[in-house]
Amino acid sequence: MYDINIVLAYGVTFGVLLMSILFTAIRYIYVKELFYLAYCLMQFFSLIYIVTYSQLFDIPIIIEQISLVFATIFAIAFAFAFFKVELIPTFKTKKELLIFTALLIFVLATVFYHYVLFEYLPYTVVYFLLFLSVLFNINDGVKPTFIYVIGWSFVCLFLYIMQFKTLYVKSGYIDLVLVAFAIEAVLFTVSLANKYKELKTQNLNYENMLLHQSRLAKSGSMIGNIAHQWRQPLNNLSYILMNIKTRFENGKLKQDYFNQKFSQANEQLQFMSKTIDDFKDFYTPSKNKEDFLVKESINKALTILSASLKQQRVDLNLTFHTSEVSRIFGISNEFSQVVLTLIKNSIEALVDEQTPKIYIDVYSNHSSLVIKIKDNGKGVLPKDLPKLFKPYFTTKEDGFGIGLYLVKTIIEDSFKGTIEAKPLKKGLEFIITIEKSF
Repeated sequence: MYDINIVLAYGVTFGVLLMSILFTAIRYIYVKELFYLAYCLMQFFSLIYIVTYSQLFDIPIIIEQISLVFATIFAIAFAFAFFKVELIPTFKTKKELLIFTALLIFVLATVFYHYVLFEYLPYTVVYFLLFLSVLFNINDGVKPTFIYVIGWSFVCLFLYIMQFKTLYVKSGYIDLVLVAFAIEAVLFTVSLANKYKELKTQNLNYENMLLHQSRLAKSGSMIGNIAHQWRQPLNNLSYILMNIKTRFENGKLKQDYFNQKFSQANEQLQFMSKTIDDFKDFYTPSKNKEDFLVKESINKALTILSASLKQQRVDLNLTFHTSEVSRIFGISNEFSQVVLTLIKNSIEALVDEQTPKIYIDVYSNHSSLVIKIKDNGKGVLPKDLPKLFKPYFTTKEDGFGIGLYLVKTIIEDSFKGTIEAKPLKKGLEFIITIEKSF
């Protein structure tokens, strides 16, 4: 018959380890980072170890030894994967070498007592490697881990001075290894949660960088659009100046005629100025979110692509099956980026079409706006459809594979909406659904 307090203590430990395993397994499935998998497996074998160690079940002792070996292996893998920095320091002076040698001795002493105290190698291995990593890379942003290892070091030192283990064992309390398992599982799980927040922030910064680079990558072709749009106004200005000059030389330049031509020239200059403003707004870094008109944002993208549309003789139809003053909440130029990318993809898919067409239809229901963009181009192969929004997937020889990935990222993260690609009998249709502003 087992003591109820011991059974409860082991039960709590089993529960803590199981929750730690589930937490890290879910995190690994979500973010695909190796250290989550390594930690999950370490805790899995730790759970097997402590279950066998408890002798509450009839399990061969060899299972305890095997689980200890595997837990140690995955503890090493976790420590190296969790902290991707150099473990071997470089020293510029003898003073630095002496200081680090002294600290290393302190590390070895505290790690040794950590093992003597809790008698579980995998956690001691993690503690040792993370301590070394902090020690040798103190300037690389390791504050959370630094607090963890330094805190444990002072605890170990305090417990050593107080001869804690001797007093603990003499008092007849539950096995100290149970305390270690519970504390370590909670502390590491908290550290992993903080690491997830750090990864999420890094991923957001990376996506913003990709968005900016995508705009810059498109700026070369956009300059061609500006040149095309400016060519006709410049020709018109040239004719206006020639007419004024001819009238002046013939002595027939009158005030009314001059005012008329001046007004026409000013209109051309305003058109050119607006073109520059449209491009400048599009490439300006994102501003604060606000309610904006969907029609204005779409037209901004169409203005930028108007030269390409004319050059490829594309017949584009924009139809609102709802109010033309419909608004959504977000950043206008990010939505323009989405529309521009989708239409540019359609233009490229229509290169060999005799009658190229693009349709933009805007619908709404009681809560959402639905924007459909479709073309009668070559479409995509069925096998490529599931990969269409994946990063770095492209069917173009000179493509980077980030355009549609960024489109999906913007729609889902910035607008909390959805986007899907639907193959047509001829062509492809993108369907964007975003909550509308009221």
